[in-house]
Amino acid sequence: MTTELALLLAQDGVATGAIYVLVALGIVLLFLVTRIIFVPFGDLVAYASLSLAALQAGQLPGTIWLVAVLAVLAAVFEAAGLLRAGRLNRLPRALALWLVLPLLPAALALGLAGRDIGDAAQVLLTLALILPIGPLLYRIAFRPIADAPVLVLLIVSVVLHFAISGVALLCFGPDGARPRPLTNAVVDVAGMIFPGQALLILAASLIAGVALYVFFTRSLTGRALRATALNRVGARLVGIRPGVAGVVAFLAAGLLAGLSGILIGPVTTLFYDSGFVLGLKAFVGAIIGGLVSWPGAVLGALFVGQLESFTAFYNSAFKEVVVFAVLVPVLILRSLASPAEDDEEAEEL
Repeated sequence: MTTELALLLAQDGVATGAIYVLVALGIVLLFLVTRIIFVPFGDLVAYASLSLAALQAGQLPGTIWLVAVLAVLAAVFEAAGLLRAGRLNRLPRALALWLVLPLLPAALALGLAGRDIGDAAQVLLTLALILPIGPLLYRIAFRPIADAPVLVLLIVSVVLHFAISGVALLCFGPDGARPRPLTNAVVDVAGMIFPGQALLILAASLIAGVALYVFFTRSLTGRALRATALNRVGARLVGIRPGVAGVVAFLAAGLLAGLSGILIGPVTTLFYDSGFVLGLKAFVGAIIGGLVSWPGAVLGALFVGQLESFTAFYNSAFKEVVVFAVLVPVLILRSLASPAEDDEEAEEL
């Protein structure tokens, strides 16, 4: 292998790794706050990309039907909970938050379907459609079992992936789509040619990683959110509401998923089920980084991108095999390096 070829493969690995960085950061964010390994995160990325492509094609994005169904279910769950607790005076506020507010972007998309509203408005409308999906899923599927072990939360997360993926097939069909890029610029960096869209993905990845690291390690609000995952009972005792923390975390993750889909979609064609493999590779990067470290998630995802790029050069049929196989020695090494914990401590973590 020549030096020039190695640089080209490294360049491709950086571009691919930047895609995984955005998804890995979302996975780490939700795990740090809620202890949930959110498998459907990649599906939300696919929804964002497919929704933007539909808006650009003058079509009605099927995402509005998912949002409508989830909003109705969340409102029913919230109303039932308030009824059991004897707090019906809070019902109007609950309906406004869980039903009316999520349905606003869906109604807006329905009213603007088929109209040319401009690229910027299409991007904002896509973000508005994706943003409520995470909190709605949290209210319906995770908040009732928030104190369950991590394994139970993971099982529910996997079930949600298959459900959301099936709905995506109904909403968008089996064909893939690729929205228009946000920029067509081409940048020459030290003799290497980078598409402007790839640089946007890389810049967004680094900015998101730094912002999340600073927020969770330097701000009081970020530390409070982190405390809900470490000790939910202790968090309640000091005035932190784990339910609110979960909603905030899923809102942030929804924003990150929406941005990821908008940035990633123009560089790779996504299908209704593309999110699973995308999320799984990002999860490998997050595991390599420790699953609780923002810099680790960034470096781990970039490593996965490099590994996939160089493996595909030698044999493209084995690129997924190698990426997923590297997870085994990483887990073994982390297990050997970690101090022994009893079952109760492991369950709390």
